[in-house]
Amino acid sequence: MWLVAPVSLILVAMLAYGLYHGVDAFLTAENPGKKPVSGQDNIKTTVTALTLVGAVLAALYAYRKQLLDEGASHRADATQLAERYTKAAEQLGHDQAAVRLAGVYAMARLADDWEEQRQVCINVLCAYLRMPYETDTSAEGYMKGEREVRLTIIRTIRDRLQDPDRAATWCGHDLDFTGAVFDGGDFAGARFTGGMVRFSGATFSNGAVDFDDAKFSGGTVSFGGATFSGGFVDFSTATFSGSRVSFNHALFSGSRVMFGAATFSGGTINFIRATFSSGMVDFEVAEFSGSRVSFNFAAFSGSNLKFGGTRLSGGTVSFNSATFSGGTVDFNSALVHAACTIVWGPLPAIPANQP
Repeated sequence: MWLVAPVSLILVAMLAYGLYHGVDAFLTAENPGKKPVSGQDNIKTTVTALTLVGAVLAALYAYRKQLLDEGASHRADATQLAERYTKAAEQLGHDQAAVRLAGVYAMARLADDWEEQRQVCINVLCAYLRMPYETDTSAEGYMKGEREVRLTIIRTIRDRLQDPDRAATWCGHDLDFTGAVFDGGDFAGARFTGGMVRFSGATFSNGAVDFDDAKFSGGTVSFGGATFSGGFVDFSTATFSGSRVSFNHALFSGSRVMFGAATFSGGTINFIRATFSSGMVDFEVAEFSGSRVSFNFAAFSGSNLKFGGTRLSGGTVSFNSATFSGGTVDFNSALVHAACTIVWGPLPAIPANQP
C-alpha cells in the first residue's frame, strides 16, 4: 500500500501535467492570432478530461469487480451443487430403503437445478436401476423396500418427461436402462423426444410396465435383446412418429405386450430375429401410416400376434424369412390400404389390395 499509493499519485500528477500542456497547445492552435488562452481555462479543461478518464477507469474497475464477484458466486454455487451431489449419492447407497428414497428425490432436484450436469444426475438414477435386483422375496439377495425405491425412480423420470417445453425438462436426454430388471413401472404419458433411450437386454418379469399414451418422436429407442418373460407391457395409445424403435433379438416368453390403438406415422419398428415362444403381442386397432414394421427372420412358436382391426394406410409390414411352428398371426378385420405392402416369407412383395 505504501508503495502503490505514492506511485499512483505521481502517475496522476504526470497525467495532469501532460494534459494541462496538451490542452494549452491545442487551445492555442485553435485560436491563432487571438488572445492567449488563460491558465484558468486550461485548468478547467484539464480537470474535465481527468474527470472523464477517472469515470472510465471507475467503470472498468466496477465491471472487473462484478466479473470477479460473479466468478466467486459461480464457484460457490458449483461447490454447493457438488456437495449436494455427494450427499445424494451417499443416500442412494445407504442400507435403509427410506434413506435411498430421500436420495432419489435429492438427486432429481439436483438435476433440475444443475443444468450443466443434468445428464450426469440422470445417469446416476438410471445406473441405480441397472444394478443387480432380486425380485424373489425368499431369495438371499432380496432387499426389503427396494422395489419401492426403483418404482419411485421410474415415476421421477416419467414426471420430468411430460412436457418438452417445461423448464428443466429431461426430454431429449439419454436414458440408459441396459440390462435393468423391471417388475413394474409407470412411464405413462412420457415424451421421448430425441436422445437415445436404451432398454437393451432389460428383463420385464411380472408386474406391469406402462407406456400408455407415451410419445416417441425422433431419436432411437432400443429394446434389443430384451426379455419379456412375464407380466404386462403396455404401449396402448402410444404415438410413434419419426422414431426408430427396435425389439431386435428380443425374447417374448409368457408376457403380454400391447400396442392397441397405438399410432405409427413414419419411422420404423423392428422385431428382426425376435423370438415369440408364448404369450401375446397385440397391435389391435393400431394405425400405421407411412411407417415400416419388420418381423424379418423372427421365430414364432406358440405365441399370438394380433393385428385385428388395425388400419394400415401406408408403409410396409414385413414377415420376410420369418418362421412359424405354432401360434397365430391374426389380421382379422384389418383395413389395409393399397398404399401398404405386406411381405410374407421369401415371396415377393404382394400389394395389399390383391388376394
